[in-house]
Amino acid sequence: MTCVLLLAAGHAWEATALTGLDGRRDVTVLKRCVDVDDLLAAATTGQADVAVLALDAPGLDPASVAHLRRYGVRPIAVTTARPDDLDVREQAQRLQVPAVLAASDLSDLARAVTSVEDVPDTREHHEVVPPLPEVRDGAEHHRTIVVWGPGGAPGRTTVAVNLAAEVAGRGAPVVLADLDPWGGSVAQQLGVLDEASGVLGGARLAGSGQLEERFGSVLRGVGEHLSVLTGLPRADRWREVRSAHVEQILDAGIRRGHVVVDTGFALEEDGAADLAGRPTRNAMTTTALDLADEVVVVGAADPVGLARLARGLVDLRERGGAAPVRVVVNRMRATIGWSEKEIAGMVEGFTRAAGLHFLPDDRAAVDRALVSGSPVVDSSEGALSRAIAGLTDAVLPATVRESRGRLRGPVGRRRLRSA
Repeated sequence: MTCVLLLAAGHAWEATALTGLDGRRDVTVLKRCVDVDDLLAAATTGQADVAVLALDAPGLDPASVAHLRRYGVRPIAVTTARPDDLDVREQAQRLQVPAVLAASDLSDLARAVTSVEDVPDTREHHEVVPPLPEVRDGAEHHRTIVVWGPGGAPGRTTVAVNLAAEVAGRGAPVVLADLDPWGGSVAQQLGVLDEASGVLGGARLAGSGQLEERFGSVLRGVGEHLSVLTGLPRADRWREVRSAHVEQILDAGIRRGHVVVDTGFALEEDGAADLAGRPTRNAMTTTALDLADEVVVVGAADPVGLARLARGLVDLRERGGAAPVRVVVNRMRATIGWSEKEIAGMVEGFTRAAGLHFLPDDRAAVDRALVSGSPVVDSSEGALSRAIAGLTDAVLPATVRESRGRLRGPVGRRRLRSA
């Protein structure tokens, strides 16, 4: 028995489709959906096999079709235009719908429902060559580094910004993505004055199937090798970014260079939201963690910060994930009363870390960098910059050999230009 979901989006062909499907013993219409959200929620139950969709249904995008496939639902589209029209073919290809039928002739609908097979992604993948930075060979060696940490402002953004800036200073292309759904501040730290949100622009392009070709248009260039995807303009706009959008954004970024992701602190997932096919508040963070090649966990070097770090390491371990975890203890200072050895013993009790790094507390250097809108590694040659360089050596050892003859210089607002 083939179970069908039907989304006609108010078109008159719905009655004809129901008549043709109801007459079959091997087909049953599981639900008539009122909109795309209703369709995605019905697909999540796992009971449907095929979805018959209006090709022009409001809100139907590649992320929606990807959601259907995730739950084993194969899509068939119905169009009021001619199926062989160029615009119809292009839209079906963009959505990755394998079969398109004309609304004026649904005599083959039942046969299509029982015989349609899912197809692999056949979209053409074009090498993206945006103006800034230059795309280089060897993209398969690029890595996605996700910077995460518990609540309490332990310095996630500071570490992410300076890690990315250090990589760029070594002449390696890098994309710094602000995927913090609670209040990203990458743009502010780098003095990027941009009214348009990079992550929202990227989500819209991903939804329309144009991200590969136009990814460079949502990036801001900072210096010669660093591109920035700015975060949400307001925290309440997290609803506009789905997990599928994040996946496509990070995939586009890895084609350009290494990717460093600044995330939020929370890991909780709302299962009820997924039932409706809508993103969860923390989907940007959890999706990035799932796609990471390595996770850098940042904790603050004080009693409260270390307690939060310990709980955070447990939470991260319990949610699973194959990526190795590297721990960074930020703002390390002698006045807290604990030695690096003692803190290392605490960390080892909660996780198997790929490495443990201590960043010294240099408030003056951080303040100067924030005021100038530039990374610490470009505005200071002190102990903090050297510690960040050591962290970069460990996280991205391939950049060490590129550091000879490194291209140092300001990457702040004076060097800012659009990608």
